Amino acid sequence: MKKLISRAIFWILIPVVVLCGALIFPTKQYAFITLCVTALSCVPFFLRFERGEADTKRLVLIAVMTALSVLGRILFTPIPGFKPVTAMAVITAMYFGAEAGFMTGALSAVISNFYFGQGPWTPFQMLSWGLLGLFAGLLSEKLKRSRVLLSVYGVISGALYSVVMDVWTVLWADGTFNAQRYAALLLSALPFTAIYAVSNVVFLLIFAKPIGKTLDRLKTKYGI
Repeated sequence: MKKLISRAIFWILIPVVVLCGALIFPTKQYAFITLCVTALSCVPFFLRFERGEADTKRLVLIAVMTALSVLGRILFTPIPGFKPVTAMAVITAMYFGAEAGFMTGALSAVISNFYFGQGPWTPFQMLSWGLLGLFAGLLSEKLKRSRVLLSVYGVISGALYSVVMDVWTVLWADGTFNAQRYAALLLSALPFTAIYAVSNVVFLLIFAKPIGKTLDRLKTKYGI
């Protein structure tokens, strides 16, 4: 039952909330939508949360991964499109599950945007990075075994991020979905998408193994 509720939240409720926020609510309501997505992102994780020391430590480690993601995004501000958020969400998902991956990606967006600026794009960033973490959790065992597959996932993640974010751009510009504008945006964003895809691969190849080993040791040490 908990798994069914989690899937419904990830695949139905959060996307519907984000799209309704873009199409129905006035401009200033993006803060309410962001708050809703933030709360919904945490629900599936806490559905599996037990009141025990091990799960408390698991939550602390996920909070640390989120903090690293936020800090990394801020540190790499001088290089447009070069950010470690997807990599941190993916690594979290590989070792703590799809729910944790979604939560890390979504919270990284909303927390880091207190520095970069909140806006109607925030819910779409939360959805984009959250889903990339979620997919990584579903493929976790395969991603752990193959650096090639991990690299491929990094490239695909760069494209998927652009695909989702350009939906927001079209809805914001036209108030409805305009297929021609969407196609034009995807083409014009190709250089940015390519940079982001490369950054995903770089960060995953550099950090997945050492951070993964550390997380495995901590999970063993604390019985997580």
